Amino acid sequence: MTRLNVLASLLLASILAFAMPHALAGSTHVDIEHRLSTEQLHATGIDTLSPAQMELLNRLLRDNATDAGPDGIYRHAPPQDPHGHVGLEDGPIHGRLRGALDGWQPGTVFELDNGQLWKVLKGKVKLPESLQAPPIVVVPGVAGRWFLQIDEDLPKARVYRID
Repeated sequence: MTRLNVLASLLLASILAFAMPHALAGSTHVDIEHRLSTEQLHATGIDTLSPAQMELLNRLLRDNATDAGPDGIYRHAPPQDPHGHVGLEDGPIHGRLRGALDGWQPGTVFELDNGQLWKVLKGKVKLPESLQAPPIVVVPGVAGRWFLQIDEDLPKARVYRID
């Protein structure tokens, strides 16, 4: 490991040690980016995490808060979800959109050729020209999140299934 990786690991461990007592005390979970000041986020390097890394860190903080013993020490991994919630183990969904596509914003509903309906939660794009029934891929992310991708060069829309 490089010196930078070692420092980043130590810093992350320190942040987790700071964050866990709050979670163990039964407080409502607050994402790490809302717990620290802008200066602290920058000093720790957390502001350089990708959105997926940030979601994973927050999920680990949330999930592990219930996995500690009374002394705050974590002795095993969190249990697997017995309800089979959607996650990274699910494969992507390939299909075509029904109708024309000019862009999307929160609230836009996509209807796929397989009958599924997906609604945009985050993301906004205005396409330079309308696409007729474009092929799409809905890909799973961490913690049950899904992203609709039209083209690799375009941003993905964060979506959730409504039907």
